[in-house]
Amino acid sequence: MSEHTAREADGTEGAPGAASGGVDAVCVGETMAVLTSPEALAAGTRLHVGTGGAESNVAVALARLGHASAWVSRVGDDPFGRIVTDAVAQWGVDVRGVVVDPVLPTGLYVKDTAPGGAGVLYYRSGSAASALSAADADRVWSRGARIVHLSGITPALSARASSLVERLLDRRAGDGALRSFDVNHRPALWPARVAAPVLLDLARRADVVFVGRDEAERLWGTPTAEDVRAVMPEVGTLVVKDAEHGATCFEGTGAVFEPSPEVEVVEAVGAGDAFAAGFLSGLIDGLSAERRLRLGHAVAGAVLRSHGDTLDTLPEGLAGIRGRAVGAPGD
Repeated sequence: MSEHTAREADGTEGAPGAASGGVDAVCVGETMAVLTSPEALAAGTRLHVGTGGAESNVAVALARLGHASAWVSRVGDDPFGRIVTDAVAQWGVDVRGVVVDPVLPTGLYVKDTAPGGAGVLYYRSGSAASALSAADADRVWSRGARIVHLSGITPALSARASSLVERLLDRRAGDGALRSFDVNHRPALWPARVAAPVLLDLARRADVVFVGRDEAERLWGTPTAEDVRAVMPEVGTLVVKDAEHGATCFEGTGAVFEPSPEVEVVEAVGAGDAFAAGFLSGLIDGLSAERRLRLGHAVAGAVLRSHGDTLDTLPEGLAGIRGRAVGAPGD
């Protein structure tokens, strides 16, 4: 697809980094409109319109934690595209890198999860975000970010979108930004046998990698965190998350494990994105691996305790984890 007369979305007013042109992190990937219902769709119930996207979740959480963040993507020139872009921008995320496609629609998924429902229904094939391509890399680099955050969802959208991820992970490109990659394998998009070699290759190119232990075992047959490290020893910072047990950060030849605090889970969706945001926040602030992991757990816990998948309420104890005085920016 050509660029047609695609235009960038509005939403610069009040965006962190808008005046200076530089941000702490730019997050790249699809965000969809989400329709949810309190009862089965077949009952003809009313639907609530929300949004959902792994990478924009990270951007929102980073903004909530006091960092200048940006989101780069494509949405359709439709009401859902405007809802998605406005929802991300309202948290102070810079959305100048979002292109409005005049032809392709915004991706959509429906949560029909009430008893008797059909589960989660995706309508994202041929979406505007599936037209992301290597040509969009310049919009990412133009944000002047310290960190570029990607996930394994984007290369599953299309061959063109995969080329963007490859371009952004090319160490010869960009301006010295750290590349962050959350493996985030979605079986509904591509089976493990197809995704495994692609995701491993992409992860090995990144500076910071997040992966779930169970996810890694499904993809690469690696049952322990140490086994995961063995298949990607070249990654500078590797974080292996093991659900309620804890997370391990490998850097160089060292490893730090931080147990997960007890959390009364309301909904698990978005917790992995929140963990990544917390860890990256600590990385931006120069915290130790132990404090980065603790911050990841704290931010993930705040999302686990809520019904949404974005960081609405900051977790308690942030100042203590960060080593800041209470009332410092981002607390």
